[in-house]
Amino acid sequence: MIKRRQFLLTSTGLLVASRAIPSWGAQAPGNPFSLGVASGSPRPHSVVLWTRLAPDPMNGGGMPMEDVEVRVRICRDEQMRDQVLDRQVIAPAEDAHSVHYLATGLQPGTEYFYRFYLGDDASVIGRTRTAPALDSDEPLTVAVASCQHLETGLYTAYRDMAEQRPDLVIHLGDYIYEYGPGDSSRVRQHIGQETRTLLDYRNRYAQYKSDPHLQAAHAASPWLLSLDDHEIDNNWAGYTPEDPDSQTELEFRVRRWAALKAYYEHMPLERRPSLAGLDSSLPLYDTYDFGRQVRILLMDTRQYRSDQVCSQAFPSAPECEARQNENLTMTGRDQEQFLLRFLTENRARWQLLAQQTWFTRFRYPGNEYNMDQWDGYASQQARIRDWLAAPELSNPVILSGDWHCGCAMDVPTDFDDPESPPVAAELATTSISSRCPWASAVARALAENPQVRYWSDDRRGYVLCRIDSSQLQADYRLVSDPRLPDASVSTDGLLVVESGSRGFAA
Repeated sequence: MIKRRQFLLTSTGLLVASRAIPSWGAQAPGNPFSLGVASGSPRPHSVVLWTRLAPDPMNGGGMPMEDVEVRVRICRDEQMRDQVLDRQVIAPAEDAHSVHYLATGLQPGTEYFYRFYLGDDASVIGRTRTAPALDSDEPLTVAVASCQHLETGLYTAYRDMAEQRPDLVIHLGDYIYEYGPGDSSRVRQHIGQETRTLLDYRNRYAQYKSDPHLQAAHAASPWLLSLDDHEIDNNWAGYTPEDPDSQTELEFRVRRWAALKAYYEHMPLERRPSLAGLDSSLPLYDTYDFGRQVRILLMDTRQYRSDQVCSQAFPSAPECEARQNENLTMTGRDQEQFLLRFLTENRARWQLLAQQTWFTRFRYPGNEYNMDQWDGYASQQARIRDWLAAPELSNPVILSGDWHCGCAMDVPTDFDDPESPPVAAELATTSISSRCPWASAVARALAENPQVRYWSDDRRGYVLCRIDSSQLQADYRLVSDPRLPDASVSTDGLLVVESGSRGFAA
């Protein structure tokens, strides 16, 4: 357990130590772009370009405690000859020398290449793509990923994703895991103990982002990102940790603040958070338009949710009345109203709801549920199901992560009758590398869940969606063995949602 004074001494110790470094030029040599590059939040005329200066990445970064000027170039070609933009931007010391450059004035639906420079050092070249013009009908390729525990598997799925070069990657959370190092049987181990301080979280992100396959996937495509639980603490909700007896409310608020700040510092996010106090949040939920073809609502089901009821044990105790409480929320009131407006506006052919946990009701034997998923928030779950059923709503599809096994499900009109006509399709991706020790429990429950159209079993990978005016095709890309660096990746399941219909095609 960490005390408030201990946290402040630990996190500010980094700043005091950094002030002793005289200047960039006087430092020991090291690659300042060791964590790669990334782009995100693509709009028709803009995109965010990211890097972080970190010549000593796993030890606080190794930069002086002063702002540093970085050069960024954008070109139309991968050889970086046809230049569009050349700017000097600031890497602020207070943000761990991360750069979040909003490049504006770009052309819609256009591929660009970018690079950062510091002195004689240059980053790798990144590829990005702006969103299509609002009146465009061009198709869209989207990769969906989540859950990448560094210790339990290699990032082979990201190698394949980088090779696919999708127009967009959506990451639904569990980008890092907060745990200390596991046993020696794991393919690699976390550096440092369980993350609690700002320095801890910065070093953990640095370790994850040092992986070459993850760097390649970031450099290949623009990303949209939202967090889940392991970016802070397993199964946290709002301002409540998984185990309130292990840390006080103040200690968890300080930990949450540190984790959110480190998350911003390492992601290509469009909006800079204030994070001025221990009750502040990181703005993540938003809408993104990709021509007339696709509209995406990126959701956040952690920062504003009510604490889980009944039990966090999996599966839960048999049916408990508390989960029906209409005041329980996964999103908070403001985000729920934001979701309702999104569904009412219905601006594109395809409406994608990108969120963290399984939405469709999933029964386990004995009428048991997972209370950390939407089943633990049954009233709000039913309200959203009813909104999805609106006949004027065009092609709703839910994207989910969290559960470490791929699952494609119809969302039934009546949760008590899983074979009732569907109101939407749900594509739940498996994990990039995190194990699924509950896979056998899911397998035993499949007979009670006829709404399931595909299940990946305990296998790693991601979902690759190809979307056009006629259909959404989802390929479950699975890794043959996540422990092997040369493992193959292939399509295991192929699901289709036809435009104008609800649920998956037969």
